Amino acid sequence: MTSEPNLVTLKAGELSLGLVPEIGGSIAHFRWRGIDLMRPLSPGAAARRDVLAVASFPMVPYANRIDGNRFAFAGRDYVVQTNNSPERFNVHGTGWKSAWTLAAQDGGLAELTLDHHGGDDPYDYRATQIFRLAPEGLVLETTIENTGAEAMPFGFGHHPWFEREEGVTLAFTASAFWLEAPDGVAGDRISLPPELDFTAGAPLPPGWRNNNYGGWDGIAEISWPRRGAGLRMAADPIFGNLMLYADPAKDFFCLEPQTNVPCAFNKAERGERDLGIIVLEPGDRIGGTICFTPFAV
Repeated sequence: MTSEPNLVTLKAGELSLGLVPEIGGSIAHFRWRGIDLMRPLSPGAAARRDVLAVASFPMVPYANRIDGNRFAFAGRDYVVQTNNSPERFNVHGTGWKSAWTLAAQDGGLAELTLDHHGGDDPYDYRATQIFRLAPEGLVLETTIENTGAEAMPFGFGHHPWFEREEGVTLAFTASAFWLEAPDGVAGDRISLPPELDFTAGAPLPPGWRNNNYGGWDGIAEISWPRRGAGLRMAADPIFGNLMLYADPAKDFFCLEPQTNVPCAFNKAERGERDLGIIVLEPGDRIGGTICFTPFAV
């Protein structure tokens, strides 16, 4: 019989944060005044350890897909494995598929760590997430260190899931839009057309979206007028990309701050630039912070 995963709970003022380290180092819930600001992990999904049902999970050692499950870097070819059947290609790396360790908990702070050593992929790394909950909001700091013997390309991000309901609006500013190619990989980069621009705020799109916005300025706001609440994400400049997934047939959508463009490692092979790739030498580490602040609507 499977035991229930450990739920780590932090509280500060009107905010509550639940973490499930064993399920991909994920957020189980994030609530303000009893209102869910991310889609909460249900007890049944927690018992199944269903990482696709969490409120948010980390994307390390890169965000989004590896086209063809292979890439070349510094004259070497690397292979990764399919990790989200029935999808054909590896998506979001290994962090969300791993059990993390609760390294520290003190008041409104929790630290989760993951030491990953190769296996079915070419990466050795140590990742850390530090969650700081205060009455004003949540500060999430993610760091990643190359613990391998070779320089490697890295990326990271977070993958929040939000509840879709009537009247929801998004607002964020970006400068580029990536078309979607078959199998969910990123296609061509184009200038941002007015129909796809959320600078002035707009409702969720009525059709399918699974696209990266490049040149993101690091600020995004989501408003749920029916529940009288909104959420502001403010990310460090290292998070230059924002992924939007919205399917009108689903009761959720995703808005994902990330450092790298989807399929960035593959695109770099073809000479494309400004992809958000972070090359870490052995022992090098890098990080970034995202602040999640609730507001009344």
